[in-house]
Amino acid sequence: MRTLTARLAPVLGLLLGTLLVLGPGQPVLGPTASAATSVTDADACSDSATFLMGAARSDITGPAAEVGMMGYAQVAQKTEGIHLRLYSRAFVIASPCNGRRVAVVSADLGEMFQAVKQQVVERLRVKLGDVYSDDNVLLSATHTHAGPGGFSHYTLYNLTTFGFVPQNFEAIVSGIVDSILRANARLAEGSLRLSSGDLRGASANRSPEAYLRNPESERARYPDNVDPRMTLLRFTRADGHEVGLINWFAVHGTSFGNTNPLISGDNKGLASRYFEAGEGGLLPGGPDTFVAAFANSNEGDVTPNILGGTNGGGANDFEDVAISARKQYDFAAHLWATAAMPVLGGVDYRHTYVKMDAVDVAPAFTDGARRRTCPASIGVSMLAGAEDGPGFGAEGATCESVHDLWSQFTCSVVTTPCQAEKPIVLEMGGMKPYPWTPEVLPLQLVTVGPLALVAVPFELTTMAGRRLRDTVLAQLQGTGVTDVVIAGLSNAYSGYVATRDEYARQDYEGASTHFGPWTLAALQQSFTGLAGALRDGTPVPPGPTPRDLRKAVVGLQPGVVFDDKLLWVDFGDVAEEAKPAYARGDTASTTFWAGHPRNDLKLGGTYLRVQRRLADGTWRDVAHDGEGGALYHWQREYCVPTLACSLVRIDWPIPADTAPGTYRLVHEGNWKSGWDGRVHPYSGSSRPFTVR
Repeated sequence: MRTLTARLAPVLGLLLGTLLVLGPGQPVLGPTASAATSVTDADACSDSATFLMGAARSDITGPAAEVGMMGYAQVAQKTEGIHLRLYSRAFVIASPCNGRRVAVVSADLGEMFQAVKQQVVERLRVKLGDVYSDDNVLLSATHTHAGPGGFSHYTLYNLTTFGFVPQNFEAIVSGIVDSILRANARLAEGSLRLSSGDLRGASANRSPEAYLRNPESERARYPDNVDPRMTLLRFTRADGHEVGLINWFAVHGTSFGNTNPLISGDNKGLASRYFEAGEGGLLPGGPDTFVAAFANSNEGDVTPNILGGTNGGGANDFEDVAISARKQYDFAAHLWATAAMPVLGGVDYRHTYVKMDAVDVAPAFTDGARRRTCPASIGVSMLAGAEDGPGFGAEGATCESVHDLWSQFTCSVVTTPCQAEKPIVLEMGGMKPYPWTPEVLPLQLVTVGPLALVAVPFELTTMAGRRLRDTVLAQLQGTGVTDVVIAGLSNAYSGYVATRDEYARQDYEGASTHFGPWTLAALQQSFTGLAGALRDGTPVPPGPTPRDLRKAVVGLQPGVVFDDKLLWVDFGDVAEEAKPAYARGDTASTTFWAGHPRNDLKLGGTYLRVQRRLADGTWRDVAHDGEGGALYHWQREYCVPTLACSLVRIDWPIPADTAPGTYRLVHEGNWKSGWDGRVHPYSGSSRPFTVR
């Protein structure tokens, strides 16, 4: 039996680290522990139910006008307003039993690019020293396809945005850093509870033919061709205050289609809004008293459009988003209410970088032969898009099928046997002076008691995720880990991962598997090493250092030069007035002469307010642009004598439960002077109108 001194050592170390990092009077935070946790420390944590926890949410909404959107790769799809603001939701978990902590972030982004992780960790190090590093910061994206792009340092992901967009990148990085710092500062003693269950009817496999190519014996183990499992972690402070939750459920953020111009967190962002509104509310600039993150998992071949194509069951995209969000929210609320399993154990993690285009894969992970991954490339079927975001052509284009029809494509079975069935349309890995997508990629494994998070910089298909989970769980037998979750789109991004059998069909997911048919096998091999090291309490090598391209990025999109208007109006004046009266179910609307939204992103604020007049004559907010209840639309107005005019329309679909009374629509913005370049605030309001 260990001595009392040995049992108290990690706790004393955590307290000492607090005083060294932050000084007296601050919450217990503790330093980052060494790369390996000893077996004795693991023993000390085995029956511990006490954690330190903190959560925070920060606004990361980028430019709401004239920036290409990230997800569908449609050049014509540019931001023109806001349905929901985008947020970074951060959770910091520390275990006093071993002095280790981890920051887990779910951000409303299409992808989590490597440049973002690099600069987040860099800025955290400036603020907190060695408390955080690549090893214990897990950044993931919800995979919304309705956010502004241009925040990667790699060319492929900036093509449709005409290069890098510094304003969007800064909003994302600074917001994520802020959410982690505030979550870290809120650390307080509490407990965690874990719950999971199967949510059916909220997702469908968009490439079922490829899925059927997996071995029948393997498919027979699962009743569904998608992963219906939702896993939820509930955070409760020792004083009874509910801190929040994070859950993982595999589904694409494609309820909004590829013609949508409004910024939104899509189904997961709206599900978060539903939960947060019920647990204290979400106010612009107000305290985030409860944080609910709906994170993603192995969603590579999973769509929310359960009726096929782009049809999610609603009359339009807004209803599709609401239907998907409500299903996820309702099930998460059920798991929240029934979460009874206390989390026992500590926090631990392993992290390494792998050069994914040159992995020698042992026969134990392949078809019995030694295999190797390939320089990154995408296939012809990637151009076709997926069913919920169709592009050009059709899926399923293999070298054999296109050889006679498209002789201009060089088939990889001839020129690059490594890529097997894939007819290559673009070789990102061979571009100069830098590859167009990253090849040195982070792999991370985090455990919180019985929960293991497998953080991958890819979109894994359903079966690929199942295989990787099984691989990790097999290595962690005997450690107390019972639940393994794929934390997809984490820490960087480099396409999809399909199984070898799915890859052979070359649907969208297979064509988008950059590093060839044995990518999944390479991941299984790498995570076998990470999981084994975590189990044994041994360190892992850091791997090769990824390149930092911040000085090499190019942006071709100009900023706002100046804002103009008609001579006889002012910024904020009404161009099209609201009606005098509306009924519930109607949409109240007002259009204003406006400035360009890129003049001020209104982070932590709002471009619009729906207000109700109180009995004393004052006005109280009832909606804003962060919650999906009112919509902010921007459009370019070609007025004389310039092309620099903007109009903003506020639409408020009046809910059926709206209290009768007098309301108004308010717009807040900023305009830029063409004379001195200064930016000036303005506001305007509609006429008061009644709601019957």
